[in-house]
Amino acid sequence: MTARLLAVAAALVALVAIGLLADNYVLRLAATACMYAALALSWNLVGGFAGYPSFATAAFFGLGAYASGVAQDHSLPFWLAWVGAGTLAAAFAAALGGAILHLKGHYFAIASLVVADVLRELVNSWTDVTGGGMGLNLPLIALGGPRAQAAFYFAAFAAVAIFALGVAFIVSRSRLGVGLRCVAENETAAPLIGVSVRSAKVKAFTLSGLIGGLTGAVYASWVTYIDPTDVFDVLLSVKPIIMALIGGVGTVLGPVVGAIVFLGLEELIWRNVLEFHAGVLGLVVVALVLFLPAGLSGAKPFGLIRWIRGRAGRRGSA
Repeated sequence: MTARLLAVAAALVALVAIGLLADNYVLRLAATACMYAALALSWNLVGGFAGYPSFATAAFFGLGAYASGVAQDHSLPFWLAWVGAGTLAAAFAAALGGAILHLKGHYFAIASLVVADVLRELVNSWTDVTGGGMGLNLPLIALGGPRAQAAFYFAAFAAVAIFALGVAFIVSRSRLGVGLRCVAENETAAPLIGVSVRSAKVKAFTLSGLIGGLTGAVYASWVTYIDPTDVFDVLLSVKPIIMALIGGVGTVLGPVVGAIVFLGLEELIWRNVLEFHAGVLGLVVVALVLFLPAGLSGAKPFGLIRWIRGRAGRRGSA
């Protein structure tokens, strides 16, 4: 427990140091890393803990972005628009989960995948409110110069990522987390030990929608312009899955580690192999998944650390 508290304290100090000392480029990267971490943690609640292959992250992200954008366009304060967007995305996820979570495997995956396409078409057709295919401009939040803007959005994304991490930690230690892991192991047998399967899945899906919607809301204010193709992009559903796979599916910290590693690979390859960066990045990710099937959390250095801690604990209790 002491080691975990020290790790949390060190992470918070690092976040504060980045916010105070980093230049605009580093702040942009740090904000993107926090955004990626929040989305990966959001997916992991359903895809990792419950074992359901959800592709609805882009739907929650885009819904949150447009809900916040429309609210701010009608003069609602940005912070209230963010909260409202997250709440709307959570309510939408709860209703959607009740409708499709009885499906399993690739049937559920396909059903969750098409949701973003449906929402994109609705946004495209609702031109009077959303701007349709022309997109939507958001009012700029007056915070000072570029440095103050960059620091503010880094802090906002960091707050969402910390919130998502806190939710993941609480769920993993709660009755809900136990129920979700039982669903992942054997959904048919889970009711025999008192697990309310439907309730557990819907709750996890709702929390995933809340985090995804909040992330999309902050993103919309950050870029100040959104369009349906951008915020409902299928890559917003695929990337969080890859990040969780890299870091360790079903773990609490794995998606955070995976998000940081994925962003580093993305930036490194994009800089050096501009023309083929997407293909090279895909090959690297496939190699990581093949050679580290349990993610970085299951890699040998991490296993060695756990073994040393276990040995130390046994000696201390002797």
